[in-house]
Amino acid sequence: MRIYPTFFRVVFSGMDAERAHTIGFALIKAADRTPAGWFLRRYCAPDPRLATSAFGVEFPSPFGLAAGFDKAGEGVLALTALGFGHVEIGTITGQAQPGNPRPRLFRLLEDRAVINRMGFNNDGAALVGPRLRSARQRLARRYGSRPRPVVGANIGKTKTVDLADAVADYLVSAEQLAPEADYLVVNVSSPNTPGLRLLQTADSLRPLLEAVRSTADRSAGRHVPLLVKIAPDLTDQDLDDVATLALDLGLDGIVATNTTITRENLRTDDAVVIAKGVGGLSGAPLRARSLEVLERLRAAVGDRLAIISVGGVETPADVHERLEAGATLVQGYTGFLYEGPFWAARINRGLLRSRIPAAHHA
Repeated sequence: MRIYPTFFRVVFSGMDAERAHTIGFALIKAADRTPAGWFLRRYCAPDPRLATSAFGVEFPSPFGLAAGFDKAGEGVLALTALGFGHVEIGTITGQAQPGNPRPRLFRLLEDRAVINRMGFNNDGAALVGPRLRSARQRLARRYGSRPRPVVGANIGKTKTVDLADAVADYLVSAEQLAPEADYLVVNVSSPNTPGLRLLQTADSLRPLLEAVRSTADRSAGRHVPLLVKIAPDLTDQDLDDVATLALDLGLDGIVATNTTITRENLRTDDAVVIAKGVGGLSGAPLRARSLEVLERLRAAVGDRLAIISVGGVETPADVHERLEAGATLVQGYTGFLYEGPFWAARINRGLLRSRIPAAHHA
């Protein structure tokens, strides 16, 4: 199944990155609707020994797909067929928006990295909510009594909404998506929505998270696990403040981390990197900082809440390292672009070979 790196080099590497993503995603969705979909589900299904519990939800595997790949919840069934223990859709905003002008997605091949300034392009919560409901109903039918993959929803601020009105905008998404999601993530850490990262300060974050939690639980008629996604560029003091706030509010977890605005220690020529322009950097260069953030957060919160670690994860050894460092769950995204459709299955098989404990609880 290692033919994909050659396919990527020959077919996708010279193609506009967003166009390649669109084509690749379309092929994955198409395959799920053919007899090949049955093969994929059988071949890629996580071993039951990888079952993991987090914030009261059972995950077939600790490894999942981060938000950003399926921005509008259009391919949940197809993506879960590839072996991901969970798929986090989004980021979804209160209003539909086209995102930033193209080109807005760029590869740094030498660094196994990606720069994106997509700008939360999505169909808006009112359309994605029913789409997510349908996907979860179809998953329930597909898996029957067997544990099914988990579906999370990541919500953010509409670009045209002022920061002063951000809470109300988030609540539109929470009301639409919470009833359909297994868990909800408040994204305040994308660098591609002006001013968004200002919401990471404790004073701004507290009222936002309190309001989203209340609206989500009321809309769903149950407790919807709520997490906050933070940037790797926060200072250590900022991280400590977020950890304290999460504990004080009784959040279910923290997703760490989003993309970075730094451009340090890259192999790609500086002139090439500068030419790509602004945006969030993801992939292998984020590995060290993402691990540092995980370790600091785990030291701060103990076992009192879950941490989903994301950033620079590409191999089974990377996932193993995060779990050993205290991650409850691990997510990847950029590695999927470079490694192809059998990536999650290889990660899961590698985890078994590493004899990782069958479950991490938080």
